[in-house]
Amino acid sequence: MGCLLMLCLVSPLLLATSVHGNPWYGYGYGLFPQFYDHSCPKAKEIVQSIVAQAVARETRMAASLVRLHFHDCFVKGCDASVLLDNSTTIISEKGSNPNMNSLRGFEVVDEIKAALEAACPGTVSCADILALAARDSTVLVGGPYWDVPLGRRDSLGASIQGSNNDIPAPNNTLPTIITKFKRQGLNIADVVALSGGHTIGMSRCTSFRQRLYNQSGNGMADYTLDVSYAAQLRQGCPRSGGDNNLFPLDFVSPAKFDNFYFKNILSGKGLLSSDQVLLTKSAETAALVKAYADDVNLFFKHFAQSMVNMGNISPLTGSQGEIRKNCRRLNNYYH
Repeated sequence: MGCLLMLCLVSPLLLATSVHGNPWYGYGYGLFPQFYDHSCPKAKEIVQSIVAQAVARETRMAASLVRLHFHDCFVKGCDASVLLDNSTTIISEKGSNPNMNSLRGFEVVDEIKAALEAACPGTVSCADILALAARDSTVLVGGPYWDVPLGRRDSLGASIQGSNNDIPAPNNTLPTIITKFKRQGLNIADVVALSGGHTIGMSRCTSFRQRLYNQSGNGMADYTLDVSYAAQLRQGCPRSGGDNNLFPLDFVSPAKFDNFYFKNILSGKGLLSSDQVLLTKSAETAALVKAYADDVNLFFKHFAQSMVNMGNISPLTGSQGEIRKNCRRLNNYYH
């Protein structure tokens, strides 16, 4: 692959910072890490403790909670809309294509919310619970720590249409994925760094089957997929059936937050098409894949920064929205 526009000569760090108009750690939108220091001083401690118990019970929950925050933020902003159940007035985002039979961790959020309501009634939002739980999960499995800006409020509605259309999908082309990130105010560095969240967690057979059997409509496997890895995947992911069979997104260290996700991509062993295209379809994203594979500290730094960026997507603040008492329904909930 040739070097487009001399991008190979650009330092990935420079590339990562130059696309952003604002410095990464700017706490915009009235969010700041000390938001609950007076109103609910133990809030962060309560969240961390319950997340730690949940991850101790099941390591996979760490990835599930990171993904919950991601699927929340990409639909109407980080406003906990993803947590709302169906009601007479709401069509839940839980029923969307990306989320159905896939998104999980709701019971852990319920447990956190109940503990926070007991300690500080009507104070800590469900949206902030998701942001804190994503950070705590990352740290618990060996990833970077960052200060989470707080002060988000909870939405009064949901958008199943937004959930179906705005969340990047495993089979989206790289330009489509980049466009979906840019619509949220995120750049190419955020795309690659946040994709690195796939260093933990599992994916369903249905999310990568086409790579194994019919990637471009010619009945052939994806030529960018390592042959022996593909053969291994076919054993547990048949042409039909087994849709919900689970595979680690990072087969080397599936329970540890590290940079093997990027090393795997370099050897043709990214699980999803959306993982592998970061190397094969753009010199700009490929430069970052290589940089993160080479330097785990650079990846950790960028991942933390990009999680803050993602957490800044269109929050409700001030008197907008509400602080839900139960994350699954509005305060004025009627059956």
